[in-house]
Amino acid sequence: MATEVLMPALSPTMTEGAVARWLKKEGDTISAGDVLAEIETDKATMEVEAVEEGILGRILVQEGTQGVSVNTPIAILVEEGEAVPESASTAAPVKKEPEAAASEPKAASQPLAAATPPKNRVFASPLAKRVASQKNIDLTTVKGSGPNGRIVRKDVDAAAQKGAPVKGQETPEAPLSSGGHKIVPHSTMRKVIAKRLAESKSTVPHFYVSVDVELDALLALRSQLNATSPAEGPDTFKLSVNDMLVKAAAVALKRIPSVNASFTDDAMIMYDDVDISVAVSIPDGLITPIVKQADKKSLKQISQETKDLVKRARAGKLKPEEFQGGTFSISNMGMYGVKDFSAIINPPQAAILAIAAGRKLPVVKGSEIAIATVMTVTLSVDHRVVDGSTAAEWLSAFRSIVESPLSLVI
Repeated sequence: MATEVLMPALSPTMTEGAVARWLKKEGDTISAGDVLAEIETDKATMEVEAVEEGILGRILVQEGTQGVSVNTPIAILVEEGEAVPESASTAAPVKKEPEAAASEPKAASQPLAAATPPKNRVFASPLAKRVASQKNIDLTTVKGSGPNGRIVRKDVDAAAQKGAPVKGQETPEAPLSSGGHKIVPHSTMRKVIAKRLAESKSTVPHFYVSVDVELDALLALRSQLNATSPAEGPDTFKLSVNDMLVKAAAVALKRIPSVNASFTDDAMIMYDDVDISVAVSIPDGLITPIVKQADKKSLKQISQETKDLVKRARAGKLKPEEFQGGTFSISNMGMYGVKDFSAIINPPQAAILAIAAGRKLPVVKGSEIAIATVMTVTLSVDHRVVDGSTAAEWLSAFRSIVESPLSLVI
């Protein structure tokens, strides 16, 4: 009998998604476990596998379609010889045609009638289609420069720069500037980021505590440890300052566990594991892959795991469990030379640490003035979970660990 393929819920917070790319076409024989399509969620592009076997009789939602609600039918699977329902609402058991009919060309082609290419079919590379989907660009308005007029990525990028027509969106009647402008549509990810950050800032009572931390001892230890790394091979590593700060935050959370918590209406959730969400910038927004049980991992493990997570995050290949959750977040903008900043809490977490650049500054040591590498860190805290004194205690522990970093390796 005909079976509906539904838009899956690929994360606990997912309510809708976009069909980025179909990997099977109508008429293909499908086995359980075959990858049918790539679905774009608010955080990543993920593969959807078939749970039943059959023939892909009809694709109901075309590539590039945005805002498809979870559990909406996106395709129909049929059995061999079974007629293809016109729509999901008519997907029901259908009596198979006699086997003899299958040998007749006319009867054999009927279940696959929907496979006929549409008259206005757009010829574009898979990458061009994905980029157009992310930027919500109408490919029918884009001129291709590839072989036989095929649209490639550079065509989509050029169209976006010129302000190509956006699918389902009209140009604002009154642009803010009288000069040239372009319309950049919101991707699914950008919409969710905007919604969640607005909710966090408006519903979570933030307060902020900052402290200056000297980095020289940590930088010296980092140089010594990196010098022990083999030149090549699977054991090669190169610790970053951020790797060491992730470990330092994890150790501080074990010392002051009340910060490693979440607020609910009925109770406080105190986490045993320290799972650090690391903010990573990607072309269309921000994603927070998680270093799980960071307090129990060596600096080498954290470094190798973080590099892998960041690489796959930027390629859109993270699994939901690799970026959904976490008990504490770190946002590091030190590489941009930022003096200091405050980050917005990522609910349901109770805190996020904003890390700024290390700068050479004069400091007083005893009765003398010396030069030290100093960075400013700011802890954003949910006041429903953590009081001011506890936040200050946590920052004091973090500073102590960074300025005396041997505890990170013993």
